[in-house]
Amino acid sequence: MKRLLLAASLFAACSLHAQQLQTFNITADDWTEGEPPKEVFVVDGTIKIAARDGNKAIVIDPNPITDASAQLGVSAAGNASIEARILAIKRGRSTPRFGVSVHGMSGHRLIVNAAKKSLDLVKGDQTLASVPFAWTSEVWVKVKLEAKKGAGDAWTITGKAWAADAAEPAEPLIKHEDSKLKGQGKCAIWATPFSGEPVFFDDIKISVEAAPAAP
Repeated sequence: MKRLLLAASLFAACSLHAQQLQTFNITADDWTEGEPPKEVFVVDGTIKIAARDGNKAIVIDPNPITDASAQLGVSAAGNASIEARILAIKRGRSTPRFGVSVHGMSGHRLIVNAAKKSLDLVKGDQTLASVPFAWTSEVWVKVKLEAKKGAGDAWTITGKAWAADAAEPAEPLIKHEDSKLKGQGKCAIWATPFSGEPVFFDDIKISVEAAPAAP
């Protein structure tokens, strides 16, 4: 029995060691305006590269108005985090919805819901947590989502949002515990431009534990 436990411990240690932390700092300044490069994998919607406030950005276009998303970086096999600087616009009473996600299309999403004046943690069709959040049209905001594995099957999901010209909050606005995650899949950006105006994403920072690339 002791040998079996030792073998299992060594296997777990080797599996953990095999994962590599990979980071990506994504800006669009070196990309040509128009169609996105291969680094931006469009899942749904119309996504392009365009300029805003003197800098290029990844833009989710409102034509058509849909839950648009694009995946970035490499697929996680463990912890994952994404931070993005985002600008969205209201028109009349119509407001957008936008945010970021980890662990693929079925993973957790952190969404600024301007119509509800809230910051929501969503998975699938379920809102897991929601806190008040004051969003301002045409002002850059930062959104950050992290998923960290604890002991056993425990995962902690945390989310923050703050004005881009302010300091990052020390504590998360949202914290959620989960025990049913695979911890696999790419990080992504999301937007539903209900207002008919584009949503801009820039200065995207991704950090994932991933399996090493094949030789």
